[in-house]
This record gives sequence, C-alpha cells and structure tokens, in this order.
Amino acid sequence: MAEGPSPAPQAALLAMEEHRTALTGHCYRMLGSVAEAEDAVQETFVRALGHLEHFEGRSSARTWLYRIATHRCIDVLQERAHRVRPMELGPPGPLDAPLGERPGEEWLEPVPDALVVPSHASPAELVMMRQSIRLAFVAALQHLPPRQRAALLLTEVLDWSAAEVAEALELTVPAVNSALQRARATLATKDVSAPRAALSEQQASLVDRYVDAFERYDMAALTALLHQEVNMSMPPLSLWIRGPQQVALWMEGRGAACRGSRLVPVSANGAPAFGQYKPGGPDGMLAPWALNVLEIEGEHIVGLNYFLDAKTLFPRFGLPPFLPAR
Repeated sequence: MAEGPSPAPQAALLAMEEHRTALTGHCYRMLGSVAEAEDAVQETFVRALGHLEHFEGRSSARTWLYRIATHRCIDVLQERAHRVRPMELGPPGPLDAPLGERPGEEWLEPVPDALVVPSHASPAELVMMRQSIRLAFVAALQHLPPRQRAALLLTEVLDWSAAEVAEALELTVPAVNSALQRARATLATKDVSAPRAALSEQQASLVDRYVDAFERYDMAALTALLHQEVNMSMPPLSLWIRGPQQVALWMEGRGAACRGSRLVPVSANGAPAFGQYKPGGPDGMLAPWALNVLEIEGEHIVGLNYFLDAKTLFPRFGLPPFLPAR
C-alpha cells in the first residue's frame, strides 16, 4: 500500500493481505499460539479498515499495521498467563509417573514455517525470521513482559529504530532502551541470545539418520545422535524426560506402541519436523500420532518435541489423515 491518502476499503484489504504472513509471524512470536496469532491479525485488519481515515501516510502502511497488531497482542497478553513448555513446569519426571495433561491453551504451539515466513523475503530476512520462530526463542520470549517482548521483536526482528519503537508503543526512547536492556538480559539467562545458523550438511545428515533410526525403531542408533542433556517432551502431557538412556527406556517401554511408525517431513519453527504416523489406523493404515520437532545444536539433537494434538496440528501442516503401512 503506497503512502498517501487513505485508499478505498477494498483496495486497502487487498494491500493488507500482502502483509498477512509477516504479521502472523510477528503475532506468533508475541503470543506463542498459532490460533491466537491468526485471530490477532484478523482483528488488526478489522481495526485498520475501521480507521482508514486516520491513516495519513506519515509512515508506511506496513509500519501502521505492525503497530495495530502489536497493541492487539499486548491486549491479549494482559488477559492471560504466558504459554510454556513442559521443561518449565518442574524437573524431569520418573518414567512411571502419571501422564497428567494440562489444557492446550497453556502450551507453546508449533507453527508451520510457511504460515509465518513470507516467501518474498530476502535471504537475510529469511534467516532472521526462521531463527526468531525457534521453539526455544519463542518460549523465552513468553517470560518477558508484553512491552519488553514487543520492543525486542520490533528492534531485533523488524530492525526498527528505538525512536520508531517508542512511537509505536507510546513510550520514550530512554524507556525503550531500558526495556531492550532488560529483555536482552533475560534472554541471555536462557541461552537463546546467540543466533543459530541454518543446518549444515552434517546436521542435515544427522536428521536423515534420526529418521532412519526412528522408523527402524533402533534405539541404539537413535540415542547415539542425542546430546547427553537431551530433553524429550510430549505436550499436552506435563511429563518430560532428560538424557539418552531415559529416552531409550521410554521408547522401549511406555512408548513402544510407536514401533512401526513412519515420519513425513514438514517444516516447523525453522527446524526439521515430521508428522508421525503409528500403527492403529483403520484397515491396517497408520494413524496420525504426533508432530515431531527436532532441536539441533552442533553435532547432536538437543530437543525431541512430540506435540500430541494430531487432530489440530496435522491439518494445519497439510498432513494426510492416514498413511499406508510399509
């Protein structure tokens, strides 16, 4: 949308659609929920269309939309607690612990890359956008107060100046700089301040070996790929596990029904991910079970995230309802 006089509503809506993916990414980082992010973007468009007469072209339409979306996210965050991962709720549990579930709205959700990373972004923008939707980064953001969170994202991801952020958040420049300092200090304590590069060839090979080991259900081969401090979680279950030996014991014990699974690759949170189908579907088919998102550091897998809400996640990622068994 060009700067200047307010356009007609239909033209304005068409122009807004060009920013939908990027705005959804921004709202997802703020909220940690795909559904809430999509709702926030839709509300942003409604508010923008309702206030076209106030858009005077002093800033770009993109900036104007981000301001509206950011304030909508802040409103949402003031009405609920932040979303979490199982690792934030307490120490790893014993393998025979009760499998208690918590409501879905409490959990950080995975997001398809295509939903939040614009296809027209430059290579440098793509790297930043994928880095900024990593599970660990988005989880750490949830611990920041809403305005700190917004200031950090507008500065670090969108490359806004402190003055632009101050105007958008209705703060002074010193207040923005103070918020950024506190936000960066908080992220540093969670070891997510350093950027992560795209997967190397060696890491891509690591992912291939994970798929091969999992589908063969070879726990010796699989655990050889894991970091000694690997975490395995299964939202909405609150139980989580740490260490390769515990992962193997779980897989061969309470998780043994996953033997014979197949993995279908997708892209989630800027990381390798898979739709997992396990035996138990109709007519001998494999049924959807979990969306698996891997976290990789160096030469090892440091996070195994098995999101069990297949009913919601598989359609969101465009995965088929069943797969034939091998």
